[in-house]
Amino acid sequence: MNLTLTDYITGKMVPDAGAEGSRQLFEKILVETKGYAKEDVRIDVPIAVLFKGEEYVSTVDLVVFCHEKPLMAIRCIAGSLGSYEREVLAAARLLYDVQIPFSVSTNGKDALVRSVVSGKPYGQGLDAVPAKEDGIKFLESFEYIPFPPERREREMIIFRSYDIERNDGECDASPFLTGQIL
Repeated sequence: MNLTLTDYITGKMVPDAGAEGSRQLFEKILVETKGYAKEDVRIDVPIAVLFKGEEYVSTVDLVVFCHEKPLMAIRCIAGSLGSYEREVLAAARLLYDVQIPFSVSTNGKDALVRSVVSGKPYGQGLDAVPAKEDGIKFLESFEYIPFPPERREREMIIFRSYDIERNDGECDASPFLTGQIL
C-alpha cells in the first residue's frame, strides 16, 4: 500500500515516507508563519559532489531564497536534529559557488540553525529560523563568499558520508554540478 500526500509548496503528490511529514509541516511554517512565498522555497535542489573522483548526486530538501538570493539550506528529518546538522551545513557550503548564510535541520517542531560561514550555532527552535522580513534585512549587509577551495574536498567527504544512507540512487541530477552560479 503506497501512501501519498500533497506537497504544500508544489501541490504535487509525493510519497508519505521517511521525513516527508516533517517537511510538509516545515514548508507550511515557512509560508504561513515566516512569511515566505511558495515561490521562495525550492524543493529537492540537486547537489553533486566528487568522492574518490566520481560524482555523488543527491538533493537538499529545501532552499529558501530572498530576492532571488539563497538564505537557508534545510534538511527535514524524522530523527535527532543533531544527527543531521553537519550534513546540511556541508550542503550549504557546497551547493552554489558561494556559501548560503544559514543551514537548518528540522523535524517541523524544532530546529537547529547554524551560521554557515562560521559554522557556529545561530539558534535553536522554530523562533531561530529567520522570517522573510529578517532574512531580507540580514542579506542587506551579508557578503556572499565562496567556501575555501583548500577545504572543499574534505567538506564533500563529510556531506557524502552523512548523506549516503538517505540517498538510495533514485536521484539523477547528473546535469547539475556544484559550483552553480546564482
